[in-house]
Amino acid sequence: MAHLRSRRRLALAVPVVLSLTASLGFLPSAASAAPAAGTVARAADGPNLAYVVNTRTDRRTIESVRREIARNGGTVVATYDRIGVIVVHSANPDFGARMRAVRGVDSAGATRTAPLSAARTTDEGSAQVLSRAEQARLASSAAAGEEPLEADQWDLRAIGADRAARINPGSRNVTVGVIDTGVDDTHPDIAPNFSASQSASCVSGKADTTYGAWRPADADHYHGTHVAGEIAAARNGIGVAGVAPGVKVAGITVAQPDATSLFYPESVVCAFVFAADHGIEITNNSYYVDPWLYNCMDDPDQRAIVDAVNRAQLYAQRKGTLNVASAGNSNHDLDADAIVDDSSPDDSTAQTRTIDPHECFDVPTQLPGVVTVSAVGVKGTKSYYSSYGRGVVDVAGPGGDKYQIPDTPSKNGRILSTMPNNQYGFLQGTSMASPHVAAVAALLKSAHPHATPAQLQALLKAEADNPGCPAEPYDGDGDGVVDATCVGGKRVNGFYGFGVVNALRAVK
Repeated sequence: MAHLRSRRRLALAVPVVLSLTASLGFLPSAASAAPAAGTVARAADGPNLAYVVNTRTDRRTIESVRREIARNGGTVVATYDRIGVIVVHSANPDFGARMRAVRGVDSAGATRTAPLSAARTTDEGSAQVLSRAEQARLASSAAAGEEPLEADQWDLRAIGADRAARINPGSRNVTVGVIDTGVDDTHPDIAPNFSASQSASCVSGKADTTYGAWRPADADHYHGTHVAGEIAAARNGIGVAGVAPGVKVAGITVAQPDATSLFYPESVVCAFVFAADHGIEITNNSYYVDPWLYNCMDDPDQRAIVDAVNRAQLYAQRKGTLNVASAGNSNHDLDADAIVDDSSPDDSTAQTRTIDPHECFDVPTQLPGVVTVSAVGVKGTKSYYSSYGRGVVDVAGPGGDKYQIPDTPSKNGRILSTMPNNQYGFLQGTSMASPHVAAVAALLKSAHPHATPAQLQALLKAEADNPGCPAEPYDGDGDGVVDATCVGGKRVNGFYGFGVVNALRAVK
């Protein structure tokens, strides 16, 4: 729709409130992730609930209460000093009662009755981790000059990244910040390019730069490590290669450290501000902000989420950071008249609602200036799960597709990358497409160091290859049912935006 496209191209100088009321036609909700191990004291086995602890507003009382929150197994999400409200997560079933007995606490209680639900990163399906024996078998297929597992990385060849690395692997002066579940910087494919000075945990809503705070809580929080490897795994004769193996990568953890791994708005706000203030040129955002898949502007709480995250990402853009985000895995048309959302809120009891995606937004992917990325498989066609939409999707990248089978040693149509604890594994999703685009943007920034975020986005679109809408009705899973309708032409359309990014063209 023309009105949506014009909204997405608002000048950043437009005041935030005005841009939200007069120009937003696209905003998302989020996903989940996990913080660094050891940052929070856990007290007991119970449902992980959110609490509010209300205190007097003097600094001494608030600091005393914060210490008691930690001692009783709580994690502070945000502190609003002027009104004396502290938002907390805790799995201690006695947390509320214990805090009500603390001196200086006026009241305390859970804000929900159901435990927080599962993560909402934009990967599709479970990971397939390679055993040591499988790694050895696949390594035997490597050609001269390739990384040991590169024969299974069809995605590199699909966008010319293997050839691009021989021309320009990327500059050490460019850093991609992975806003996610944490990055295992001890992985031998990530360690050579990891920037600890630009990494942190933003789980609490306040940046924690303690050494190692950016690491995943455990091996189950593998998402951010996989993403980081796709971007910048080193060409060092070990494992796999990244699309931009010469750039640096940083980890900014925004997910809760437990099994829920939810990405709360205050954590994402912290991450964008931290990235901007620490000289990160590109951020990758493979998630949606919890608890709403779409944030509707007629709801005051959801509107506040949109406003807060938008202020933070616009601040990052003004400081020179390009933000890249995944379009989502619901196979939704983000330019449709209506979408059924049956997953929100994901932190309590979800209710089915019908939303207008021009008034209810997937955050951060539909925010102004953010590069929105759809996914393709090895055949170069839209992945069966990928959301899409004319005027919403900017470009596409390899995200994998189990129905599109490559001619590789493993015959696995998903994306192979790094996993915690020196492992490797396959994943698919727009979560995997977005880092391919972020990495190509990093190559462009390496070649054009003075390019602004808007100029980088224009370059991404200019170098992309657009296959155009498919000639036949789209049936992504091959069951004989039309799954999506592509709108647009060869230059720009709803499936691929301006096209699939091309790393080789970016370095040339």
